[in-house]
Amino acid sequence: MIEIIPAIDLIDGKCVRLSQGDYSQKTIYNENPLEVAKMFEGAGIARLHLVDLDGAKAHHIVNHKVLEKIATQTNLIIDFGGGLKSDSDLQIAFNSGAKMVTGGSIAVKNSEVFSSWIKKFGGERIILGADVKNEKIAVGGWIETTDIELMPFVSSYLNQGLNKVICTDISKDGMLQGPSIDLYKKMIAIEPNMYLIASGGVSSIDDIEQLNNVGIPAVITGKAIYEGKINLKDLARYLY
Repeated sequence: MIEIIPAIDLIDGKCVRLSQGDYSQKTIYNENPLEVAKMFEGAGIARLHLVDLDGAKAHHIVNHKVLEKIATQTNLIIDFGGGLKSDSDLQIAFNSGAKMVTGGSIAVKNSEVFSSWIKKFGGERIILGADVKNEKIAVGGWIETTDIELMPFVSSYLNQGLNKVICTDISKDGMLQGPSIDLYKKMIAIEPNMYLIASGGVSSIDDIEQLNNVGIPAVITGKAIYEGKINLKDLARYLY
């Protein structure tokens, strides 16, 4: 059964969503992220993907107080990402209540540091954020695409003991046009033991059902919930 992971993206301490990572295409959904987190918890959801978009811009953790508030006032299992660049950033995130952290650009631009996190904190607590366009890795809030092939990049970290990978197809994210199911099937075929978390493009409960049917372990969804395309009650069949 696929694991449902709602996303809360943070700018100025508020719950927002961007389209294709564009800060100029920002929609504020709620001034109070704790309220949103409690709504998810009340629907029976256990997990939360919390993204510090201010941190991503600043290249260091910014919204850790929001993380702390959600972690102390709910029982949600939170993974936290956005701008984590140093051991001290991770320590702040873990001390503020994150159970896992996600590293994206750092895994591309400073693989030594990211690899050291896997060794230091353990493969279960570190998630690889692989943002992708045309099966090539993208970094820097998707501004910069690279020539790095997706699967060799992912496999290199799985071989170091990491297990969870969030893969976002940036052409899909925030567009509500359906997820990249063919891409995810290809990834699972190459690395069947990977805990792949699909992200980007989820527009309906049917999209989640399709991902579930092809054996994708988990999915992140945000905009579809906030815009009423997915009702939290409809997710009940996937909660356990």
